[in-house]
Amino acid sequence: MHSSQDAVTTESPSLPNQAETLPGAPIGGDSRLIRPKRILGVVVIVLVVGALLLLGLHKKTPSTKNILGTSIFPTDATQSLRFKGTTEAVLTRAILAPVLAGQQVGTLTITKLVTSGSHVKRGDLLVEFDRQAQMRDFIDKQADYSKLVNQVMEERAKENAARAKDETELKQAENNLGKAALEMQKVEIDSRIDAEKAQENSDEAKATVEQLRETFDLKRKAAEAAIRILEIQRDRTRETMLHAQANAELMQIHSPIDGIVVLTTVWKQEKMGEVQEGDQVRPGVPFMQVVDPSRMQVRVLANQEDFLGLQIGQLSKVHLDAYPELVFPGKLEEMAPIGRNGDFSSRLRTFAVVFSIMGSDARLMPDLSAALDVDLAQHMSAAGSAR
Repeated sequence: MHSSQDAVTTESPSLPNQAETLPGAPIGGDSRLIRPKRILGVVVIVLVVGALLLLGLHKKTPSTKNILGTSIFPTDATQSLRFKGTTEAVLTRAILAPVLAGQQVGTLTITKLVTSGSHVKRGDLLVEFDRQAQMRDFIDKQADYSKLVNQVMEERAKENAARAKDETELKQAENNLGKAALEMQKVEIDSRIDAEKAQENSDEAKATVEQLRETFDLKRKAAEAAIRILEIQRDRTRETMLHAQANAELMQIHSPIDGIVVLTTVWKQEKMGEVQEGDQVRPGVPFMQVVDPSRMQVRVLANQEDFLGLQIGQLSKVHLDAYPELVFPGKLEEMAPIGRNGDFSSRLRTFAVVFSIMGSDARLMPDLSAALDVDLAQHMSAAGSAR
């Protein structure tokens, strides 16, 4: 009986082991290690899928450049180049503080000044400097010149009178010499005493004529020299007077063209700023410009890579940073034949490029920052048709 019970007991099925029901589980291992490994595998799969998605998005995102103020960006149908530059007038005239002739002046004081942005016509007064010293010098030299002119005239009149007097004396001496010669012809019939007297008179008359002639020449040379000295002084005084007059006129500067006044920044009172009435400016310093706003352009710098995609005549759109609503058509007019070193690397060359602005507006002024969009599709289509 015991043996049969034992057999039954041995054949009764045992509960299945949980580790054996899970695939991939180690035999006899702990079932608590299975769940973390499955989670780790799921995380790895998610990371791989995410990396593939990011790689695909990166390939679809357009690449951009932003080197030296230019960028290439694709649109739906075209590809463009963007440049950053500054507006400037095609026709401009710089106004400099006058350099006075014959004077050493440290600074010039402004007494009148046209405000920046004013519209002026050719010949209008732009600025006036203090010219009292030049006017006073001109008046003084004018008085000296008039005095010397009168002295020259007086000396010339005196010389003419002295010449006439000397010529009369010389003529009289020559007459006396002629009379003495006639007396000598009577020597043969006159007594010896009369002959000696006639000879003496003849010799005296001859000496007098020679002396008068020599004196006459010396007086003329001395008089001419004295008059010439006065004439030189007169001419020098006249030149100084004319210089003072020209300097006084230089103190008033008039507009050379029709346009708009633009004040430039200069170094004054230990800082940079625009000049005002009462300020002092050194001679030769440019402090103002007169620009013609009817013809404006934009000057930009293009790197050597973008420069190859440009050609004369390409059209563009000009945007002003200060006035976003203003958009002007532009045209490529000039391309520098020689480049210069870039700001960041000597290997990267930049080229100056000038675009003309077609159109005008009262707000379009020089020294405004601008952006230009150049359509490269037009260049590409032209190149394709040429082939």
